[in-house]
Amino acid sequence: MAASANGLNIAGPVLVTGASGGIGGAIVRHLVRHDVPVIASGTDADKLNALAEETGARALPFDVTREDSVRAAMEGLDLYGVVNCAGFGGEIATPMDTDIEIFDKAIAINTRGALLVTKYASQTMIRLGKGGSIVNVSSQAALVALKGHISYGASKAALDNITRVSALELGKHGIRVNGVHPTVVMTPMSAWYWGRPEIEKPFLDAMPLGRWATEDEIAAPIVFLLSDGASMISGIALPIDGGYTAC
Repeated sequence: MAASANGLNIAGPVLVTGASGGIGGAIVRHLVRHDVPVIASGTDADKLNALAEETGARALPFDVTREDSVRAAMEGLDLYGVVNCAGFGGEIATPMDTDIEIFDKAIAINTRGALLVTKYASQTMIRLGKGGSIVNVSSQAALVALKGHISYGASKAALDNITRVSALELGKHGIRVNGVHPTVVMTPMSAWYWGRPEIEKPFLDAMPLGRWATEDEIAAPIVFLLSDGASMISGIALPIDGGYTAC
C-alpha cells in the first residue's frame, strides 16, 4: 500500500487521464507528493513528457475516444485508482445555434471516453481483487444550467449517470466510483469567456466564496476520494464550486 508522510493511503497505482492539462497535472503532482505511483495520460506529448520528467510519473499516451487505443493501453496494467480528467470544453452556444459536431466531440471525450476507461480499468481492478477507486471529473455545468453550455453540460450530466450506475455495479467488487464538480479555474484558456466583465462579475457575485478555484483546490478533494479516508464514500456528486450550486 502506498502511504504518504502525512498518512494518506492509496493502495496502488493510479491512472490520470487528461494529465497534460492544468487540473490533470495538479492531480498527478498531488498524488506523487503522497508517494503514489502514477500513470499519466494525455494528448499533448510534450507536456506529458515534461510532467513525467518533473514528477517521476509514467507517461502513457492513448486516445480516450478510440476503444482499441484504450483497450491496448489498459492491457497488463495493475491499477487501484483512476481519475477520468480528460475533457473538452466545447463551445459557448445556445440550443438554437449549437454545432452538433462540437456536441458529438464533447460526448466522445467527456462521456464516452470516461466510460471506455472505466470499462477496461474496472476489469483489471476486478482481476486483482483488491477493490479500487474511480473519480470522474464532471462540472458544475452538470448540476445547474449555465448559459451557453448546452454541449458541455449535457456531456457532463451524462457522465454523472455513468458515475452513479458504475458505483452501483462495481460496489460488490469493492470499487468505489465518485464524481467531482468543479467551478471555473481561471486559466488563459478559460479567461476568453469567463474573464469578460459582463460574465465574471455576475457569476462571482452569485457564488458565496466569490472567487475562482485553483487547480490545487480541485486536485486535493480528488486525491481524498481516491484514498482510504473515503472508503465508505461511493456514488456521490461533490461540488468544488465555492457554494455556487448550493444557492
